[in-house]
Amino acid sequence: MADTATDTAERAAYGEATHTTAGPAVDAAPSPASDSSPSEWWRTAVIYQIYPRSFSDADGDGLGDLAGITRRLPALADLGVDAIWLSPFYPSPQRDAGYDVADYCGVDPLFGTLADFDRMLEQAHARGIRVIADLVPNHTSSDHSWFQAALAAGPGSEERGRYIFRDGRGENGELAPNNWQSVFDGPAWTRVTEADGTPGQWYLHLFDSSQPDLDWENPWVREQFRGILRFWLDRGVDGFRVDVAHGMIKAAGLPDYTPPAEGGSMGGGTATLEPGMSEEPADSPPYWGQAGVHDIFRDWRTILDEYPGERILAAEAWVSPLAKVADWVRPDEMHQAFNFPYLETPWAAKPLRQVIDESLAAFSSVGAPSTWVLSNHDVVRHASRLAVTATNLQGHGLGPRSKGLPDPVVGLRRARAATALMLALPGSSYIYQGEELGLPEVIDLPDSARQDPTWFRSGGERYGRDGCRVPIPWEADAPSYGFGPTGASWLPQPAEWARFARDVEAGDPGSTLELYKRALRLRREHALGAGSLHWRGGFGDEVLAIGNGDVTVVANTGTASVALPSGEVLLASEAITGRTLPPDTTVWLARP
Repeated sequence: MADTATDTAERAAYGEATHTTAGPAVDAAPSPASDSSPSEWWRTAVIYQIYPRSFSDADGDGLGDLAGITRRLPALADLGVDAIWLSPFYPSPQRDAGYDVADYCGVDPLFGTLADFDRMLEQAHARGIRVIADLVPNHTSSDHSWFQAALAAGPGSEERGRYIFRDGRGENGELAPNNWQSVFDGPAWTRVTEADGTPGQWYLHLFDSSQPDLDWENPWVREQFRGILRFWLDRGVDGFRVDVAHGMIKAAGLPDYTPPAEGGSMGGGTATLEPGMSEEPADSPPYWGQAGVHDIFRDWRTILDEYPGERILAAEAWVSPLAKVADWVRPDEMHQAFNFPYLETPWAAKPLRQVIDESLAAFSSVGAPSTWVLSNHDVVRHASRLAVTATNLQGHGLGPRSKGLPDPVVGLRRARAATALMLALPGSSYIYQGEELGLPEVIDLPDSARQDPTWFRSGGERYGRDGCRVPIPWEADAPSYGFGPTGASWLPQPAEWARFARDVEAGDPGSTLELYKRALRLRREHALGAGSLHWRGGFGDEVLAIGNGDVTVVANTGTASVALPSGEVLLASEAITGRTLPPDTTVWLARP
């Protein structure tokens, strides 16, 4: 690994190695990290999520890497995004695809070196693209030196106090401290064997047993992460997406809790909300959404505000109702919080209008933009999810034995329409790699290829998230569809991936890629992200019609065509004949 001496010295310096809702629109600057103007770029930005191991593989080992990202930056600039968010690339045993971090101030050799990161960052900034890094503060890898020291030090030690260790219940401590279950299924507690060979304490892991939860009540933990933030901010990153931002503080006493059967794995509810179903949980889980998390983010905000260029914090906070999500983006806390209630809303006019109204009201009440999203690395891709005909809980995934499997034609049509609606809404939007190609969930992955811990911990009952993480196609006739030079791919790519390849879609006016490119260009030209929304009536119960600035947006979620109002067609998710809007189609019109 290159630059080892330099990297070690830099890490040591930060402590890690040794132990109407939007503001004004803004054009991208050549060097965003050094721009000190008060642009509030994040209020209207379109941010593209890169899952590094599945984006682009430069060295041919079957895993994407930082050099691969650098090589593909021109394509992202051509797409028209404002920033990229990178899922974890830190040193890790990769038991949960990098979300089990073993060193927060380095780069895993699978992805390259710190020098590779610096080159990627420099090249992105040169193209006016900001870079957001994923930060995973709720838990570390069990391989992390902090946890290994905790195991060695024993009960009652300072080192063990950095994690959530507890004595067991029962006569001999043989029962877990409480009944909590892991997000990935199975118990959320694992018992350790102490140095003398006897059964010992239990440690909490809301995710896999290889991901022990940190104790964020511990001042030492908080100080370590202040140094980690500064390490990456000093390198020039433009902000952080904060993993499990709703889970870092647990309720005092760690009381027993049994979640509702219809709840999603991350606490956000169901992935298909039925009419009349409330998004408000009956009671708040003692490990999600505790008030103490906000003190952490207020502290972090003061650090980010020390740096020029408006560095941001974006929360992964699976909480409900939307009024509670808005707590994460109060003026002295985070800048963005993903709008998961919107992501989980079915393709139907009435619930969509309700969630849009609630979103704008909740976020504007604290002066923040809504941050819209339809897909990411943890959910079924919306080109499939929007056509699923049975309840599909977040985190469960889709596989050959799943109920209500989607019609791919219907799914893609609805996904294009849903995206066209989302990108016309005021605020910021996130795009997940491959959705601009119309990629569906890969349902028919062989059982032997699956790698998500959910698959193993559930005994194959939950397929997990591998289906949305398959490496994306770039060139139809190249090895691994252009993902890498050798044809190797850490998850198998379907044979039909060729028709979704970027080189096939580029220049085809009917392709999903060209739809996204046109939508992003028009969004910027008409300042839709900085606009305001008002509803237009007269289209029936299955149609959404909104005005935003000089654009009228009409989305038909029903089964019958509807007449369009006057105005030049600027964008249509499907071909429009005459003045009729077909089902599952969204159109943008210039207001006359």
